[in-house]
Amino acid sequence: MSDLYGKTVVELRQLIGRGEVSSDEITSFFKNRIETLNKKLNAFLTINPAESSAEAIPIAIKDNFCTKGLRTTASSKVLDNYIPPYESTVTQKTQSSGFYTLGKTNMDAWAHGSSTETSAYGPTLNPWDLDRVPGGSSGGSAAAVSAYLVPAAIGSETAGSIRLPAAWCGVVGMKPTYGRVSRYGVIAMGSSWDCPGTLTLSVEDAALILGKIAGKDPYDATSIDAPVD
Repeated sequence: MSDLYGKTVVELRQLIGRGEVSSDEITSFFKNRIETLNKKLNAFLTINPAESSAEAIPIAIKDNFCTKGLRTTASSKVLDNYIPPYESTVTQKTQSSGFYTLGKTNMDAWAHGSSTETSAYGPTLNPWDLDRVPGGSSGGSAAAVSAYLVPAAIGSETAGSIRLPAAWCGVVGMKPTYGRVSRYGVIAMGSSWDCPGTLTLSVEDAALILGKIAGKDPYDATSIDAPVD
């Protein structure tokens, strides 16, 4: 399946639609890459043991988003064994729109940092140069996309935590306007600033995923109903 390497979310969906590859084959491809490369990069903290659903595309989720039944630590040993009983709005929306949560990515502990060096589970390394940091606090998500351990990832930004690691890892980082994406189920760093967003290989993928996760949420009073054009 080496011909899958570097394909965007849009391209992977086209391959599935034409019957050229299955979701299970895509998921296996990425899990094999994680098994080979994550020991060095430390981009992922937890891999989802559940099987992917039909036609689903793998996506990585920063470890400050609550994922029902899947460990969520915010990269702190305080939450080492925390298994959320509910799903964040963002991950509920990704799952209902054709994405499979492949795993949870490393970050600065509690999102307090800009290098992904403050994680209680060790630093994430930059795929372009293992002697350098990937930026933060969404460094695990950026590194995972950059190393093609996953075709896209969800991150969060309070003050540069998506755009900085995206720049340092050479991927597309998109921080939406505050309120465009619900914060429900996100472990807060600064509630009046926090913005869930995307890390992708292309602007097209960023627009696609934003269209799936944006919108008004009754569980977040600061969320807004603004169409993604």
